[in-house]
Amino acid sequence: MSAGNRLMDDLSRVAGGALGALGGLRGEVEVLVRQRMERMVASMDLVTREEFDAVQAMAAEARAKQEDLEQKVADLEAKLAVKPEPSRARRATATTTIRSTKKTPAPTSATATAPGAKVEDSTGDTADETNGETTGETKE
Repeated sequence: MSAGNRLMDDLSRVAGGALGALGGLRGEVEVLVRQRMERMVASMDLVTREEFDAVQAMAAEARAKQEDLEQKVADLEAKLAVKPEPSRARRATATTTIRSTKKTPAPTSATATAPGAKVEDSTGDTADETNGETTGETKE
């Protein structure tokens, strides 16, 4: 029976050695898989949690500033709507008054015209030189 015990002892040592070798192989496989995963994650251009939290805080601050500015703009628009600017209204009526005045025709040539002669202005109307009234006649 001592020969059977020896055989069993040898088999148990071989099996133990094989399990030890498989344990070492397991460690190597884990290291290789971890390296491969790290390379894949690095190529995906992912951010760390700290970077994400920092950007999220910056976005929240920018959103708060935008809301404050929107409120200020709304307040300013409300102030402008309540109180119209009178100088703009006066300027608009002065402009329409100036545009509606009648233009007096001027002679087109530098030479003096004889009294009673008809003169054509830049619009094509003819005017009597003595009184400056436009006759409405156009020269064709």
